[in-house]
This record gives sequence, C-alpha cells and structure tokens, in this order.
Amino acid sequence: MSDARPSDIMRALGVVQAEAPILHQPARPFELPAEQDAAQQALDQLFAAADRIGQVHPFAKGMGIAAPQIGLDRAAAIVYPAEPDASPIILLNPRIISCSDDTDEQFEGCLSFFDVRGLVPRPLTITVERVSLDGSMTMTTYRQGLARLVHHEIDHLDGHLYEDRMRDGVSPIPVAEYRQTGSAWSY
Repeated sequence: MSDARPSDIMRALGVVQAEAPILHQPARPFELPAEQDAAQQALDQLFAAADRIGQVHPFAKGMGIAAPQIGLDRAAAIVYPAEPDASPIILLNPRIISCSDDTDEQFEGCLSFFDVRGLVPRPLTITVERVSLDGSMTMTTYRQGLARLVHHEIDHLDGHLYEDRMRDGVSPIPVAEYRQTGSAWSY
C-alpha cells in the first residue's frame, strides 16, 4: 500500500471518505444509560479503527476519529492526545458550551480526506459537556492542540468537515506540499 494515495489507504482501513452523505449530517445522540451497550459497541469499533490506522500512520499532533467516519450515525468519538502516555478522550454526545475569543490557525488533516491539509482557525480554549456511559454529565476544558483535536471531532458529529471552517479564499494544500508532518503544533 506504500504507493497508494493517503485517502486510498484510509478507505482500505475502513474510514468513510468525504463524499459520503453520513459525514455531512448530524449524528444521532445516545440515550444514556439506556443505550449503554450500543454506545460501548460504537466505542469498541472506534478504538479498533484507531488501532488499525495507528499501525499505518504516526500522529505527532495526536489523532481522533468520530463514529460517522466509520459509517456509524451516532454521536461518539475518541481523541488520542499527542502525549504518548495520555489516556484517550471519550466523547459521547459532546457539546461545546463555550469557546475562547482567542484563536489561531494551524494546519489540520482529516482521515476522511487525507490527501490534503487545511489551514483552519479554531479557538484556543473550549469547554465541552459530554455524557458518560452511565448517563452522568462531565464538563472539561481543553486548550491549544487538544482543543483543536476535540473541536475537529465534535465538528464531525455535527456534520461538518474542517473545510467548512477555513477562511474564504483559503484552500487545502496537497499533503506532498505540507511540511509539518511529524511535528507538533506550535503555540
């Protein structure tokens, strides 16, 4: 697969690509704790997909995947922080409840159109409400790169791709022109 385009590799690993309608519609939330088994199954599938993808591509900036990207119309996503020993973040029915006015622009990639990278403005700090499998609510504040990763995955659950957030007149660049592979975002 080394001569294959990045998007073809992701497709072969089970990642739904950008033209699929499921990526352009809001995902269905879980009724928790009543749908605890369905939510756990979705998370298991996300972790399995992330494991497959991680064996093929390193992610210096961290990585995330949302249920619609593996063909599931449910509000579940996981995020792996850039720190190697950090625990993954589980997002069930996540909702951004506040964003900082301070923003920055960084290049992002997306498993659903991995041939390009886009310069995306995002808030430097977000606060997210999410539900646990047992139905309890949690609020967490994320900053900088982690805020970017979490926001990107919540966008997927809301039916948006990062191209929707790019400034007018700015287009994604081919991955061959992207010069920051293997390095963390800078703040």
